[in-house]
Amino acid sequence: MPISDCEVRDPRIKRTRQLLQSALRTLMQNKSFEEISVQDITETATVNRATFYDHYTDKYALLEALVAGSFQMLLEERAIRYGTCPSAAGAIILATCDFLTQSHSNGADCQRQSAFEPLVEAAITTAIRRVLMEGLKDASPSSGISPEMIATTASWAIYGAVKEWSKTSGRPPAEEVVPLILQLVLPILQSAGSVESQHATPVAQS
Repeated sequence: MPISDCEVRDPRIKRTRQLLQSALRTLMQNKSFEEISVQDITETATVNRATFYDHYTDKYALLEALVAGSFQMLLEERAIRYGTCPSAAGAIILATCDFLTQSHSNGADCQRQSAFEPLVEAAITTAIRRVLMEGLKDASPSSGISPEMIATTASWAIYGAVKEWSKTSGRPPAEEVVPLILQLVLPILQSAGSVESQHATPVAQS
């Protein structure tokens, strides 16, 4: 089974995956995802089909990796790490708002995305969960709920709230909605004993 992109250390593997993801991104500028074949991807990336399957099980796995990688890059650019304060959770929420806004900025992209929305959701929530787990991995929740379950629940809560905000007509700016979403998410994170104050104001990272 191919290892996930986040676990890759070999620069040759990274380069090949970057080529494949770049090829898919290029193809999606002119074709719907359903119209794109693995053959199209390998020809654009100038690799053979065997190489493709060494890295991804199918084009859906490649798409998920592309979305996850783009979101992870945004988190890394902003140096977002989840620690023990609400500002870190607020920064994650703001990054999610900005990423979805950017993803939906083009009408055609929006139409194409609706066809594979479950993959996009899975990719983003997995990336959020990964960041949260870094801060929760040493937690010993008095509630008896595992850090993994807390991180998973919080990641879906963040994504779900941001998605609802992104679809709202005349929605408020992201900076205004972050504290509202934070009020919903903090009780979940507090069950791990890792967040100091529910009423603290998040500090957005730019």
